Amino acid sequence: MLIRSSRQHLHYILLLGTCLSFSNAAFGIQDTLIPSQRTNLSFNSIYRQNVNPGFFGNEYGNPIKTSLVADVNPNVILLNSSKSRFFAVFSPRVKLRLLNARKAPVRSPSYMPGLKIYSRINNDTLYPQFLSLAYSHHSNGQDGPTLDPSGRFNRGGGKFTTNYYTLDYTIGKRNVSSVRSMSQYGSLGIELHTGLFNRGYSRELKDQYGFVRVNGSWVYDILTDKRGNDKYSDHQRIHAKFTYITDRYEDYSLGNLRKRLNISAQYNYQPGFTDNVALALGVGYRGQDDYNIYFEDSYSYVSVGVVYGVAFDLRKKRH
Repeated sequence: MLIRSSRQHLHYILLLGTCLSFSNAAFGIQDTLIPSQRTNLSFNSIYRQNVNPGFFGNEYGNPIKTSLVADVNPNVILLNSSKSRFFAVFSPRVKLRLLNARKAPVRSPSYMPGLKIYSRINNDTLYPQFLSLAYSHHSNGQDGPTLDPSGRFNRGGGKFTTNYYTLDYTIGKRNVSSVRSMSQYGSLGIELHTGLFNRGYSRELKDQYGFVRVNGSWVYDILTDKRGNDKYSDHQRIHAKFTYITDRYEDYSLGNLRKRLNISAQYNYQPGFTDNVALALGVGYRGQDDYNIYFEDSYSYVSVGVVYGVAFDLRKKRH
């Protein structure tokens, strides 16, 4: 019995020693990171926080009534390494509007896949600054004539295609503590469509659709900690953004806000029991609708639903 007991104690000691060895090895890996690698890891978390989330719910105010609106935006992170200052995301994005009509059709969805690359331009994780460059496609999957016999845009089955580049500069401010974490990010950038270079677009869009746009956004996050837990108790976010068309656009003057400005504000609340989903309530105005061949519509709207994705995957205290 004594020998058996001694063997059991020896096994426990060996097991404990093995666990401690793995633990020390893990900490050793962290300790071996050089300052630039630690900075890269921190900025990678910041980039994730700024990736556009998905949405599903409904909008009210659209001249064409809907039963469901969805922005299916599954972000696939292609590059996320401490050894690189770059961070890359691909999204096979699709926007859908389920019409409030007989048989509830989804007519000409917006296919909007894109690749986006982020890179920091400073080393300060409390006041981060970074650039993001993206290439995106936008089409509606239709192959009919873009214009109908009367010369108007064919919403029933007309082809809509455009491709564009965006370049954004973002500056942020972060205040992270054990009880509450607050952060805000402001972005300003430009969007250039390849129609400017007479390629990659439906020809009928020339002078009818905005090929040069100024984009801006502001994100403000508050994550409140629940003491004694390894997760935040709630996460609140305000996200405001705008787009302004600056090139030739029919006969609208450059100062015509009603037809050139898209602007929106959204409030999100993420309760503590969810990992990457938050409730969403928003208001906005579209001077040029961003849903493919319906771009001629201008209207105000209210949106209600949920947002989801890596931008809300901030549950642990590593903010």
